[in-house]
Amino acid sequence: MRKIIGLTAMLLLLSQPLQAMDLQQAMTALPTAKAQGLVGEQPDGYLGVVKASADTATVVQLINNARRNEYQKLATANGLQLADVEVMAGQKALDKTQSGHFILRDGQWQKK
Repeated sequence: MRKIIGLTAMLLLLSQPLQAMDLQQAMTALPTAKAQGLVGEQPDGYLGVVKASADTATVVQLINNARRNEYQKLATANGLQLADVEVMAGQKALDKTQSGHFILRDGQWQKK
């Protein structure tokens, strides 16, 4: 009976979903994702998926959500439209992108 209970408990533990990635983990993964050419900066102030991998979409989504929240705070605090803050942030991100990392120009991903 103990073996059955133990086996049942182990199966329950193994069947639990893996812990989802959080923002901190996404931020930690971002430099590697950029260096590997998986993620790039876009002129709208957000990240884009250059080449899909296991966690790329999750990293992009988590960071973009955080960026959108910050952009909205900046827009509200300064009496600006969200779109204006996004464009300013996008230009700044493109300018700061390291050589060899991807940026989106004219709808095409290219290395800076």
